[in-house]
Amino acid sequence: MRTIKCFSVTSLFWICLLVFAISSCTDSSDKTLGVWYRKSDLDGPVRTRTASFVIGNYLYVCGGYRSAVKNASNDYSTCVHDVWRYDMDNDYWMKCASMPTAAPRRNGAVGFSVGSKGYVTTGYDSDNFEYLKDTWEFDPNATTVEDGNTLVGAWTQVDDFKGDARSGALAFSIGDYGYVGTGRNDDGQYKDFWRFNPNASSGLQWEEVYGFGGYKRDGALAFVIKDVAYICCGNSDSGGLTDDLWKYDPTQANGTTGGWEKLRDIYDSDSDEDYDDDYTDIMRSNAAAFVIDGRAYLVTGQIASGSYRTNYWIYDPSTDLWYGEDLTPFEGTSRINAVGFSNQNQTRGFVATGETSSARLDDVWELKPYEWEED
Repeated sequence: MRTIKCFSVTSLFWICLLVFAISSCTDSSDKTLGVWYRKSDLDGPVRTRTASFVIGNYLYVCGGYRSAVKNASNDYSTCVHDVWRYDMDNDYWMKCASMPTAAPRRNGAVGFSVGSKGYVTTGYDSDNFEYLKDTWEFDPNATTVEDGNTLVGAWTQVDDFKGDARSGALAFSIGDYGYVGTGRNDDGQYKDFWRFNPNASSGLQWEEVYGFGGYKRDGALAFVIKDVAYICCGNSDSGGLTDDLWKYDPTQANGTTGGWEKLRDIYDSDSDEDYDDDYTDIMRSNAAAFVIDGRAYLVTGQIASGSYRTNYWIYDPSTDLWYGEDLTPFEGTSRINAVGFSNQNQTRGFVATGETSSARLDDVWELKPYEWEED
């Protein structure tokens, strides 16, 4: 396909959308907005349900589910233990220090970063059929000798997650804190949220954050725009795919209470308002999200019928509205449980790894949202 470059000035983004129909480049019916570019594949094994976090302009992916894999003891495991770093500026991967042997191999874990360090917690140990709550800190400025090689990073165990052990949770970070909530285990689903303070004394690093009024869920997602977190999507055992959208603003919180606000639903509920007339397929589970220039991009995932999605939606927090028309579909294989991530300044967005109905994936894609793609 041929790509046609148009204005890339962020402030003109919505103007570009409005003039799409009268664009002078070619007939508007031949173009869609946004171009997906294939980037460097993960150097390590294919995987899904991996934990991840971003420090600076580096993405770190930690562990995940691969299926039967031979480990260091020559036994077979369903999960990998390795850690890889993706350099967004230079488009290459580098192997980092693996999670320590004291940390069970896991999938469905979550990751977040605070300052210059990353954290991984919760997940499911599919070798021993056990949900997890141990929490590990990754320092990229240290080194570890592994199999005779000196690798970037060192891991230290910190306080266990204070909620129940679970997988399929979501995580985000704002300022000096990380946040973890929702998820599920064999007892059911959760809607609690917990705040992690890496600078607190041992035994006091986790505090519960009250006030979230949404559904219990797993497979949800969160994104952060200007130090405000937004939570949507996922599966609810009581009602299928969730249609609510919430934001968490820590500046509006009173200690560990409050700061939550319910926003417009993401589903056409036949209300009298016009905003949801076209909200027909935002709802999904196990999707990915990233932020570019103050707007969130929701991509991939699974709908109630079981089908995987390739379309994406753009969320503008200044209007609390979503836009999903005339956008170029995701050009990689449709998937679930992918990693969505942005660079430090949130000017670039990517999707990596995940799974199809029969395969694990290792590819990486970047969206250029201000370019037009011609059919």
